[in-house]
Amino acid sequence: MTPTPDDATATTPDDPPIRAAFIGAGMMGRAHTHAARAAGARLVSVVASRPERAAAAAAELGVESGSADVAGALAADPDVVHVLSPNSLHVPQAREVIAAGRHVICEKPLATSADDARSLLRAAEAAGVSHAVPFVYRYHPMIREARARIAAGGEDVLSIDARYLQDWLIEKDDDNWRATGDGGPSRAFADIGSHLFDAIEFVSGRRVAAVNAVTSRVYATRAGREISNEDIAAVLFRLEGGAPGVALVSQVAAGHKNGLELEVHTTSEAYRFEQERPGTLRIGRRGSTEILEQDPAALAPDAARLAHVPAGHPTGYQDAFNAFVRDAYAAIRGERPEGLPTFADGVRAAQVTDAVLASAASGGWVETPSEN
Repeated sequence: MTPTPDDATATTPDDPPIRAAFIGAGMMGRAHTHAARAAGARLVSVVASRPERAAAAAAELGVESGSADVAGALAADPDVVHVLSPNSLHVPQAREVIAAGRHVICEKPLATSADDARSLLRAAEAAGVSHAVPFVYRYHPMIREARARIAAGGEDVLSIDARYLQDWLIEKDDDNWRATGDGGPSRAFADIGSHLFDAIEFVSGRRVAAVNAVTSRVYATRAGREISNEDIAAVLFRLEGGAPGVALVSQVAAGHKNGLELEVHTTSEAYRFEQERPGTLRIGRRGSTEILEQDPAALAPDAARLAHVPAGHPTGYQDAFNAFVRDAYAAIRGERPEGLPTFADGVRAAQVTDAVLASAASGGWVETPSEN
């Protein structure tokens, strides 16, 4: 029988299970603990804001113990710590994990500025620990298929059309910690635009060289609190080599739940991926349009390795998350999984975010750094 993502593990019978701890017990805590369990890990500790909340989270998530701080999680002797806390806490908590010599997986944004993100990358490199950031849309097989075809075709990328639309903050009373100082200076772009631009660079194989952005804050206050970060970001961008692109990022787009869409136009073909329809890749040509189904037998090797079930069974969000964690744990064991997003990719996302904010403030084009 073809294994499902939950059946597959990153271990062999002779390997001891990786001991995993988690800082954060909300939505991402559920996604990460599920993925770690699917990868064969032993879930040793979870950190929440208060001891009683930590104990409840441990019971809810099936983790051995709960703690109210990072030191408590480290006392459980984990091999790897997943940092899933509010954005403003990523840097100090990840630093504490790295200083203890533990491998680290840190949610995006890695930091709320490129300088802070770069400092974490350097610290992890100096400590010799494995590091990863969950840009999990890379783990959809059809994203990998588009990437493989563009790389193999050797054709020029002519333009890119991209969007990431949600509506969960469309009402004035809709509120979340991301809309506070804990979310950092950018919300919509750092939260979901970072995923979109990571996919743009990953699939096209080209870096975004410059951006010209407009941001919008729909409500000045939410739930009685002043809001300083954006609801919407509209971005014109230019790739290295000169190809133009356009992207719209919004958390106030009615009727859209998690609509990441990416279309890359090359000299002879266009590749379109839609996250809410992940089982297909639309390939446009001048004389025809092909809808390529997610069939492991028909995909490039790097895409096929992520398609664990037969054709007709598309990869979902949690499946992609599981595959990311398997690769992150494989890296801890010394392997080099293709396309694993690391802290270097977290730095890159922070660089693009900083450029978008700077462009929105100045009203002009802002170049992004050519290296991390």
